[in-house]
Amino acid sequence: MFAVVRTGGKQYRVAPEDRITVERLPGEAGDTVSLDVLLVAENGALKAADGMKATAEIVAQNKGEKVIIFKKRRRHNYRRKNGHRQLQTVLRIVSIG
Repeated sequence: MFAVVRTGGKQYRVAPEDRITVERLPGEAGDTVSLDVLLVAENGALKAADGMKATAEIVAQNKGEKVIIFKKRRRHNYRRKNGHRQLQTVLRIVSIG
């Protein structure tokens, strides 16, 4: 059994006991969150998820890998280097239903 959930403008394929990394969600480690389910698959059959929710537990709040932004214009002596680390939340899927 698996489901497709939506959070942070992205969709993720999850099953019970999966760990996923999503964009930052409010809460502390140990808190539970519920995610909107778009689609459910059981025994190879796809079904629409009418009002179903997936329950997930927050495992950690951390930062992702560093992303470097580099801008350059040829022959104009223009170079800008910047970077950031995106805030992330690690979730463990507890149940779908």
